[in-house]
Amino acid sequence: MRQMIDAHCHIYPDKIAEKATRAIGAFYHIPMHYDGRMETMLREGAAAGIGRYLVFSVATKPTQTVSINDYIVETVARHEGQMLGLGTIHPDNTEPGVHVEYMLAHGLRGVKLHPDIQGVALDDPRCMRIFEACEGRLPVLLHTGDRRFDYSNPNRLLPVLERFPHLTVIGAHFGGYSVWQDATEMLAGHENLYVDCSSSLFAMSPEEGRRLVRAWGADRVLFGTDYPMWNPTEEVARVEALGLTEEENEQVFHRNAEKLFGFESHFGA
Repeated sequence: MRQMIDAHCHIYPDKIAEKATRAIGAFYHIPMHYDGRMETMLREGAAAGIGRYLVFSVATKPTQTVSINDYIVETVARHEGQMLGLGTIHPDNTEPGVHVEYMLAHGLRGVKLHPDIQGVALDDPRCMRIFEACEGRLPVLLHTGDRRFDYSNPNRLLPVLERFPHLTVIGAHFGGYSVWQDATEMLAGHENLYVDCSSSLFAMSPEEGRRLVRAWGADRVLFGTDYPMWNPTEEVARVEALGLTEEENEQVFHRNAEKLFGFESHFGA
């Protein structure tokens, strides 16, 4: 049986999960498949054959950063062997280095930012402070792209990659949600940039998806479902429909996430 890591999962405390999930759906005008609860993620992921998860949430206000990071730390600790977590920082937090130190001390494996929802461009000085604090220490998983906005499109990410060459960046949604071609043309080939395939394959043919994976390089693409947005069984099937080689599938489904986030050293391959 193939190993699979879902490297893009938003989770929320039960008491706010449905409200938070509805807000995501409203933001993207896309019906949500699930309720955002961690137990739902584990149940549906297991049905799809997914065994490990990278989980996180996003601070929409600076006052949320500490409570979200505490929640992720506590949740991961209760599910040892199944998941690793990313912390969050809001661009308006004045001392991002303090939050980076907390993440390192508590075993979080990186930082998740969503510039479009947080309302701050990737190359804004406030985000640059975060990247400076993370460079060489923690990878950063970014929501990237949306033709409706100009917070996280490829033109905003390019200065980040050039200014922080030792910062490991994962650009979600093939580096540019809804602007996949622009992202590939502008950003593919940067040594410090990886991408995931979440919330992308639903919008393209298998031929287009295969072309994108190979344009980026299968050793730089991670599998992710963007829970709670999509059905994980269907997302697995979409990747399998791309017609990749078995070596490429192994890279996408688990090896790249193992390397970037330390799943292999933490759990064993």
